[in-house]
This record gives sequence, C-alpha cells and structure tokens, in this order.
Amino acid sequence: MSRALPSNGHTLWYAMLTAIAFAAAFSVPARSEDVLSPAAQRGSVFVRTNCSHCHSIDKVSESPLKVAPPFRTLHLRYPVESLQESLAEGIITGHPSMPEFKLDPGQIADVIAYLKSLER
Repeated sequence: MSRALPSNGHTLWYAMLTAIAFAAAFSVPARSEDVLSPAAQRGSVFVRTNCSHCHSIDKVSESPLKVAPPFRTLHLRYPVESLQESLAEGIITGHPSMPEFKLDPGQIADVIAYLKSLER
C-alpha cells in the first residue's frame, strides 16, 4: 500500500526540499583550479569558435587535425605570453590550412588567460 503525500501546502515545500537534497547529494563541486576567470572564459569562447576545428582546446582530447598541436601543450614549447606579439600581428604558419588571425589587445589577453588555464 502506498502512502500519499498530504494535499496541503506542505506538498510543494516537501518537493522542493527533496529536489535540493538530491542536487546537493549528487553534485560535484568545482575545484577552484577548474573555475575560469572571466578573461579565460572569453578566451575559451574565442578558441572554441576559431581554433577547435583543428586543435584540441581542452586538457584531454586529441587534436582533430593531427599536425595541429593541442593547446594544453603549448606551454611546454614556449611561454604562452610570447604569443602576444604573434596574435597581434597575425599568426602565420608554414602550412596553408592555418588561417591568419589578428586579435585586438583584449582578445589577446583573453586567449592568453585561457591558454594559461590549461597549464594547471
């Protein structure tokens, strides 16, 4: 035999508390190192829109284009801050499939912030 919930105003209150308790029990809190700054969030949007067709832009996946280095490894090659000038003047590479990008100073700061977030 099932027990019915009371039909008074406590039913909604009970349902809300149950939902909150369920969410709290099964949610995984974000680690502070996983939370992106506003600049890094904007940089993430930029690289997702413009770079993810060829490069891996996260911490685990392979690059869709095998010759395109994953962004998480860029800091192993050189300090990502050194990309500021190239991003301002336009990155030109030795292969024709890489488009030339010229970013404004705000976009450069955002992309650098995102690239630095991948170092952690």
